[in-house]
Parts: sequence; C-alpha cells; structure tokens
Amino acid sequence: MDTLTSMAIFAEVVNAGSFSAAARKLGRSKSSISKHVSALEAHLGVRLLNRTTRQLSLTEAGAIFHDQAMRVVAEADAAEALVTELNTEPRGLLKVNAPVDFGRDHLAPVLPAFLKDHPAISIDLTLNDRYVDLVEEGFDLAVRIAQLQDSTLVARKLAENRLVICAAPAYLKANGTPQTPQELAHHSCLIYSYATAPLEWRFVGPDGRRRKVRVAGRFVSNNGGAMRAVLLGGGGIIAAPEFLVGRDVREGRLRPILTEYSWGGSSGVYAVYPQNRFVSTKVRAFIAHLVAAFGPIAPWNATEEPSSKP
Repeated sequence: MDTLTSMAIFAEVVNAGSFSAAARKLGRSKSSISKHVSALEAHLGVRLLNRTTRQLSLTEAGAIFHDQAMRVVAEADAAEALVTELNTEPRGLLKVNAPVDFGRDHLAPVLPAFLKDHPAISIDLTLNDRYVDLVEEGFDLAVRIAQLQDSTLVARKLAENRLVICAAPAYLKANGTPQTPQELAHHSCLIYSYATAPLEWRFVGPDGRRRKVRVAGRFVSNNGGAMRAVLLGGGGIIAAPEFLVGRDVREGRLRPILTEYSWGGSSGVYAVYPQNRFVSTKVRAFIAHLVAAFGPIAPWNATEEPSSKP
C-alpha cells in the first residue's frame, strides 16, 4: 500500500465530508477512495471513520491521525515543490511592501537591475509607513526598519539602521546646541508618530549607562519626508534614520549632535516574509539581490561628517 497516497485520500475524505465528494475532487472512483481508507485502517489496526448511510464522522483515533496526516501531506507537497523549483527560473508577481521614504529613495533605485536579471518576474511595490499584515494583505515580502518583534515572520537583515540626532545649523544657532540628552527637554523635537514610544527617546552614554528622556515638540508626523522638510527649515531636533538624513549630514545641511551618545536599542533594515517552510524562488532571488545591494556597508551611511564648529 502507498501509505502517503492513502493518507492524502483519507484527509481529503474528511475535508470533503464524504467519499463521493472526495472522489469527484480527486478524479477517482468512489470504490477506489473507499479501498484506500479501508487499507489504511487495516494497516494501522484502528477504525478511523464511523460510517453511516447519511454521514461520516471521525473516531477518536481518526481525529488524531487526521491532524498528523494533514501535516505529513503538506510537508511532502512542500518538499516536492521545493525540489521542482530548484530547477525553475524565478517567475511570477512579487508583491512587496516598504516604508515610503526608504522605498522611494533606496529600494526603488535597485529594482531595475533586479528586473533586468529576472525577466520572468514582475513587482507590485506598495509604499506606506503603517504596519501591514503580510499574510492578511497578500504580500510576499516586506522591508521593515525596526526592532523586530513578530515571531511569525522570518527576517533577513540587510543593513544596520543607525539613528542620527541632528538639527539644521540655523536652529542650533538660534536655540543653542544640547550637550546632554537631558537638555533635549528644553528644545523643540520633531516627533514621529509611528514610533513605539514617540515621546520617549533612549540613549546609551559613553559610560554605558542608559538614559530615557521625555521630549516634546510642536510638529508631529507619520512621514519621514515631511519631517525632513521641517527639519531642514530649522523646525527642531530629530532622531532620524541615517538613510533619511545621511546625505544632508555629509553635505552640511544638518549638523549631528550628542555624537558621544548612541541610540538605546538596536535596529536594522530587514527583509521579512511569512514563516512558511517553502520559500519561492522569486522571494529568495529578491532577498539575495537586496543583500548584495545594501551590504556589507549600506550606501546611505554617513561615513564622513562635516565640521561641527558653530
């Protein structure tokens, strides 16, 4: 007896609710379906189904076996698909989600090379700054910039995400330059509303001590691009990811402050995807492309800073 085939047929009978319905779905005769289930029961030495003229119901042993059979059949299907795809060109529609500013400024520019290398793949890129449910909303993959907490997703780190505390020279000239994190309480800070704790900034000092500072400001936004525009106009102090303000720091439009302090809590740029045992070749190919494009040193890193003289 082909046990795996019989397990798959048994699972389909239970799911369909009858031998006839399972036979129609599988394209087999009702007698063939019945023989497989009977042979499986004989092989196991237990009755799996209670049969009446009106309905089928699982026995206690059948309910336990059904759960395990579903897992085994799913594993077998995934293994077959994985081996098949190893020799298959990546293809199909790839649905990707990313934050607005990162997606526009850094992700989109690396897509033409990927599309050129993989002519059978199309990309549907959605940009927004809210948290999206990948499974619920049908995304194959998302780029996230955060401290990851969702254990239902698989994550591949693409780059570091350093935060820079900075302000426009005009703001610092008019309001002074904070020398300690505590002095931020007396300044106008730009608040990112999607942060986990928008009004609580955390620092690690040169002595290794952690500090929490309560900040406030007159401008709050859920979009980094809008915050950058206000920042460049002298609107306050920001704790911003380097991919957003790195070029402005390098070219002197923004001045980093509190450089001896690091941001409390590490984060990074990640590619995340649902925790399935089988990962399609299109997703694997896209992640490999992003790893090469953004590492080992992210292109947005501000490796050189302008003079901090007032």
